[in-house]
Amino acid sequence: MIENLAFFMYRPPKSHAQTSLFCSLEEQLNHKHPLYVLANKIDWNKFETEFSKLFDEKMGAPNKP
Repeated sequence: MIENLAFFMYRPPKSHAQTSLFCSLEEQLNHKHPLYVLANKIDWNKFETEFSKLFDEKMGAPNKP
């Protein structure tokens, strides 16, 4: 009888595989999502060039007056 109970009480360990842990963020995103599509149409270098004028290269943003 104890052997029969042991069979019902035993559960195999669950696999907690984290395969997405080693994938890049881009691989995990939905490439058909409208925000993903929009983000790939934007010229981010232009934004970086314009916003970099507002920050000091070594200190970050200047103090507020």
